[in-house]
Amino acid sequence: MAKRRDAVAALLGLSALWVGGCARSKTSSAEEGPPLAVRGSTATLEIAPVLLAARDHYPAGAVVRNGGIGNLVGAPRVTGLGDEGPADVATHAETQALRYSVANPDLRIILTVTEGRYRIIARRSAGIASLADLKSKRIAALVTTSAGFFLARMLAQAQLSFADIVPVRISPIEGMAEALARREVDAVAIWEPHGGNAALALGEDRIEFPGDGVYRELFNLNTTATNLADPVKRQRIVAFVRAIINASEAIARDPEPAKRLVAATGGFTANEVSRAWPTLTFTAALPPDLLDTLEAEEQWLAAQDGRAPRPLATLAGLIDATILAEARR
Repeated sequence: MAKRRDAVAALLGLSALWVGGCARSKTSSAEEGPPLAVRGSTATLEIAPVLLAARDHYPAGAVVRNGGIGNLVGAPRVTGLGDEGPADVATHAETQALRYSVANPDLRIILTVTEGRYRIIARRSAGIASLADLKSKRIAALVTTSAGFFLARMLAQAQLSFADIVPVRISPIEGMAEALARREVDAVAIWEPHGGNAALALGEDRIEFPGDGVYRELFNLNTTATNLADPVKRQRIVAFVRAIINASEAIARDPEPAKRLVAATGGFTANEVSRAWPTLTFTAALPPDLLDTLEAEEQWLAAQDGRAPRPLATLAGLIDATILAEARR
């Protein structure tokens, strides 16, 4: 792990040198052309800095629409999960970057916008007092997402796997809390604020298993190598990353405008946002263990897909640190 972290640090260092040789281009080119096309799940709290950046910190103009990495690579629209149309940049958890990059190795992770902490919410009255008690229980989760990987990592802490539980898909995910309260499932493993809503629905009958130290979501900004090879588009993307950094700093000073914005955009109540806010960290960075996370997740995804896991060098190539280095100048 230490070697991989050193490799990421070295990549950042090389990025800074690369930036030094290319930084003389005119900054005005960042303001040319149509608004930057930004896609991401607008029904997530993690997207708050992106929304705030587009509204308050990116004068060149950016339009944020519901979607994700699929819009970067021309993938078919997933019903209920986004709109059609191309994107210049897109947000998604690291799980989906790995999934889409198998067929689209041109994908690049250029920034971790937000880190999100997950937890399992379970009913004590279902006989659940420890992770081991999840065996044979019905657990609501989206198994092909970061929540699914989180659940797999948590189960492994008790020497369990998906074969030992009954995964239940509930769509839309807003119905998970009610399903738990109605005893249709015994536990829920999902991101916020839906985890918090499940905890609220159970009241004193709940038991929580936090994922601290086991897994945290890395909610990233992604683009393609093709976009980055376009000098004008690249400069606009750099400027937008800088806007996200500024937005994250603004959130640290006063989170209320971002809370109101993400609540209005995602259709959440102020209480839902406030309860979930402490589970989010708006990093606007590239964490040193990003490659470690990608490697562990790649093993899990490859087993799911019945393919061989990609080598570490291939996964490292999905991370482009040059944009962040340039934005930080």
